[in-house]
Amino acid sequence: MTPRLQKLYDLLRQAGLAPKERLGEVTVELRAAEYQAACLKLRDSAELRFEQLMDLCGVDYSTYGGHAREGGRFAVVVHLLSVTHNWRLRVRCMFADDEFPVLPSLHEIWPSVNWYEREAFDLFGVVFDGHPDLRRILTDYGFIGHPFRKDFPISGHVEMRYDPEQKRVVYQPVTIEPREVTPRIVREEHYGEGRG
Repeated sequence: MTPRLQKLYDLLRQAGLAPKERLGEVTVELRAAEYQAACLKLRDSAELRFEQLMDLCGVDYSTYGGHAREGGRFAVVVHLLSVTHNWRLRVRCMFADDEFPVLPSLHEIWPSVNWYEREAFDLFGVVFDGHPDLRRILTDYGFIGHPFRKDFPISGHVEMRYDPEQKRVVYQPVTIEPREVTPRIVREEHYGEGRG
């Protein structure tokens, strides 16, 4: 670990957080109950001063074996930047309840999180309590489900097309037949002969 990274690691431990270092990056893992208070501490502590939230995204660990023991299926990952100290931090919060993942909104701490939280809500189904305008941002208004969840069907549930008789766009169940793609190997007639 570099001296700068070691300093950040030590400051996070002194602040009562449990950092982990891996591949030259520091991550703080939080429970939902401590998420908002810890983020406020990361922003306001003079030693840390993470003034800027760079990104927030949802994660679905349903097919990733090791994370079932650490928490639930879903997580939210936040990337922070301290302009004052020129260091970065990843914050990850796992959910205990896979059926209804809820976190408090960080909108009051970092207003730039507004659209990121809307995106995580739309694509993963994570609810951010206290968000000023939590509604879909990328999918259609009547869309059902959350397309970045790993159990969401690749072809979706509905398709839309223009109906010339009705002179409007109509929605209907997906008509794509599931198919199995088997790779075909094409070789020349005497492939491999005479090579020794």
